[in-house]
Amino acid sequence: MRTQTVQTVGKRFLNENHNAGHERQPNKGKDNNMETRKIPGTDLNLSVIAFGSYASGKGWAPSERKSAIEAIRASYQLGVTTFDTAPIYGLGDTEAILGEALSCFPRDKVQILTKFGLRWLYVRGRPFRTVVSFDGKDVNIYRYATRESVIEECENSLRRLKTDYIDLYQLHWPDEATPFEETFEAVSRLVEQGKVRYVGVSNVTPEQMDEIGKIVPVVSLQMPYNMVERGIEKDVMKYCIDSDRAILAYRPLEAGLLTGKIRQDATWPRNDSRNTNPYFTPDNIRRVNAFLEQLRPLASEKKATLAQLTLRWTANRSGITSVLAGAVNSLEAVENARAAEISLSRRDMDFINGTLLKLDTEMINEALRKTRVRLAALS
Repeated sequence: MRTQTVQTVGKRFLNENHNAGHERQPNKGKDNNMETRKIPGTDLNLSVIAFGSYASGKGWAPSERKSAIEAIRASYQLGVTTFDTAPIYGLGDTEAILGEALSCFPRDKVQILTKFGLRWLYVRGRPFRTVVSFDGKDVNIYRYATRESVIEECENSLRRLKTDYIDLYQLHWPDEATPFEETFEAVSRLVEQGKVRYVGVSNVTPEQMDEIGKIVPVVSLQMPYNMVERGIEKDVMKYCIDSDRAILAYRPLEAGLLTGKIRQDATWPRNDSRNTNPYFTPDNIRRVNAFLEQLRPLASEKKATLAQLTLRWTANRSGITSVLAGAVNSLEAVENARAAEISLSRRDMDFINGTLLKLDTEMINEALRKTRVRLAALS
């Protein structure tokens, strides 16, 4: 946890009106009861809980594929209309599964969000990370967003998603080796051709958004945000609210940490990001679980799980338009979608936020202690 989160940001953001920001009045979809929120300057009304497909791209045995399709369709039946994916998830298979799952629903009833800028078939661009493919092989991922690559990625995504347009096309990670002008002139061309409706970005700074916005209108920013990862409260939230841009929150459950189901002695497969995630140290797992236990009575009062309470809290935060929640099966999908039905009062939010500040302090103090130990060892 960053020290600045509590000391310069935490109290201000945790105590503010949890429904502040643009387009915060909940709307009800015509065909379901899911709350929707409009991205300013567009006709896109996103479901407050969206289906994030990252968790769907892990395996691809036949049963896993079937479960993923069932999860997507169960989400739609409960009012989720917004589905976020990326070519890199499942190395293309996740987009294909999403396309298959949504093919039985009217195209104009769903919003399909995907991304570009990470490639695995070319040894080009800057190394990003290594993932394990479905057959157990290491695959190197590169940041690569040249003009030709962006256009090729879009065509591949359209084919896999079984659609002729993408509602929101998002830069996944910046490619520092390619000028934004080249990247987004290609995206602008895709918009002109009707293959992309609106343009978003992910994992960029406000300064980078300003630079990109001079080339093409940018309507949204996708960033990690949850109870323990609140770095965007420093400046990004205010920037997006002031500039009328939507924030899409990914990793709202911090890879399962905020479900209360992670044990201190948990271990992870090779190349699982939790192996290096600082929130997943045994001490931090213990702290987070103790924090969640303090929220359990409120969750019980709301007839909700801890995961649902966490998702609803995230959706109530300033500037958040939609919360991208992943699911590997229909049970998880149903649980996520029904988080939208929970109502949290100002008093409920204040209780959660007050409890959360204590967790922040514990984690920061531990981080400072470890820093002092390291510095002492170097002196």
